Amino acid sequence: MSSVYALETMDERSRREQDERPRREQEERREVISIQHMWAGYERRRVRFAETLRNRRERGSVLEDINLSVKELDFVGLIGPNGGGKTTLIKVLLGLLHPTRGTVRIMGKSVKEGRRYIGYVPQLVQFDRDFPIGVWDVVRMGRLARRRLLRRYTSQDDEIVADALRNVDMLGYRDHPIGGLSGGQQQRVYIARALAAEPRVLLLDEPTSHVDSKVSTSIYELLSRLNQSVTILMISHDMNVISSYVKSVGCLNRWLFYHEERQLTPDMLEAAYQCPVDVIAHGVPHRVFAEHIHREAAHQEVPHRKARSLRVR
Repeated sequence: MSSVYALETMDERSRREQDERPRREQEERREVISIQHMWAGYERRRVRFAETLRNRRERGSVLEDINLSVKELDFVGLIGPNGGGKTTLIKVLLGLLHPTRGTVRIMGKSVKEGRRYIGYVPQLVQFDRDFPIGVWDVVRMGRLARRRLLRRYTSQDDEIVADALRNVDMLGYRDHPIGGLSGGQQQRVYIARALAAEPRVLLLDEPTSHVDSKVSTSIYELLSRLNQSVTILMISHDMNVISSYVKSVGCLNRWLFYHEERQLTPDMLEAAYQCPVDVIAHGVPHRVFAEHIHREAAHQEVPHRKARSLRVR
């Protein structure tokens, strides 16, 4: 009996250690982005401490009391309604907008020093397709942040550019004009341009906003593969991505609702979109906003039915 008991105890200990391993690995991984109690917006004049929270909001605060910790090799997806502050958060991380309160650190450094570790991929860029620039030259632009002013490109630069194109399966298009590529191919080129900067973090803004679902899937599979060697922080409206590819998800709408978990709960959606959410199924599972009253119009008591449908896998 004692040997059986000992064996069972060892099995239980082994299972417990397996359950605890992901948590220990998470704690041991280096923090690459740290945001603590950050407020940001577009205020034109200094706000006095004595002013009320309501007055501070009226003066242009877009993000309030944001706290976010991103570890090495995380794949974080952030969703939220238009005007919720997603673009403002990107501007803060790129050093284009200074927070009004709080701290932001990238690789343990200030944004000014740490932004060089970020490779930024914007939404699909609209441009003159007849403009004579090739894929190779577009990706090589990613090396500008690593070069001194007026310094020529080196053979090492060319190797890094080639590796970046190879990583996104576009090396065979190196001599093609970018205007002749499809939307999905162009987005891969922009990802390669970001990789050419040798970033520690890929920051993507709606990477599939102008491509069809088939191309979207291929891009997200590409990002999942790249995540083996680079941290990814992505802004997206695509619920399929949130549920299928990212490792953790948050909802951003002035405040950030983030728990370092992959599950997207109705409570998180309700908090972010400011209306109740029911999880229902009609053949394919999806989340639908139930009948509700918007907070802004609560005093009018005007009901809204199914204001938005969010499909998930």
